[in-house]
Amino acid sequence: MGGHAIYLGPNDIQMGVRETPGDIARNLERMVDIIMARVFEHSKLIGLSRNTKIPVINGLSDLEHPCQAMADMLTVLEKKKNLKGLKIAFVGDCGNNVTHSLAILCNALGIEFRCAFPKGYGMKEEIASTLKGKVLQFNDPKEAVKRVDAVITDTWISMGDEKEKKNRLKIFPPYQINSKLMSLAKKDAIFMHCLPAYRGYEVTDEVIDGPQSVVFDEAENRLHVQKAISSNVLEVGNWEVEG
Repeated sequence: MGGHAIYLGPNDIQMGVRETPGDIARNLERMVDIIMARVFEHSKLIGLSRNTKIPVINGLSDLEHPCQAMADMLTVLEKKKNLKGLKIAFVGDCGNNVTHSLAILCNALGIEFRCAFPKGYGMKEEIASTLKGKVLQFNDPKEAVKRVDAVITDTWISMGDEKEKKNRLKIFPPYQINSKLMSLAKKDAIFMHCLPAYRGYEVTDEVIDGPQSVVFDEAENRLHVQKAISSNVLEVGNWEVEG
């Protein structure tokens, strides 16, 4: 696209330690046209966006992952040709950023969104309470994937959850996406995962390498979607992006 990316890692900036997100934003807006931030705490993303006149894109936070969700929807559209009337199920840790953004986007597009999770691992109330469309939550993964058009999962251990790894590996095995669970979805259902996948945990080899898997098309679409987002915010003007 003719642009140039400058990478600033955690040790370069130490956001919230050396400088506040607001000060970082006010510095960067003098030098760049867009800020794409991947952060742990969503509040740091808000701190950036509220203190600059240039677009701030959420590359990932502990609450939402909109760029991934948009790539997922592009993939679904490519494979299904139409989003109208679709049903999508997410199985696993539904309190993570991918689930939240998928639910928000499905809500906006009129897609039925289902999620299945162990008790205590559902969507955060601050997200669930804002959804007005059809969002169904289950503890039984079999109920969630019945006759859906797409089955999506992600790692059981998201960023910040590493200390819970041992416990999570005991709780989540019933939510593994395997051929038996996929057989409950529509015959032409697709399997998706934002990658990297921990094979043998949230998904089996037979599913991720099988004919229903579109995970590498999905990965490619991250490139296309984020190019489109960058182009759009530059053409439209200054946006405050909080989601």
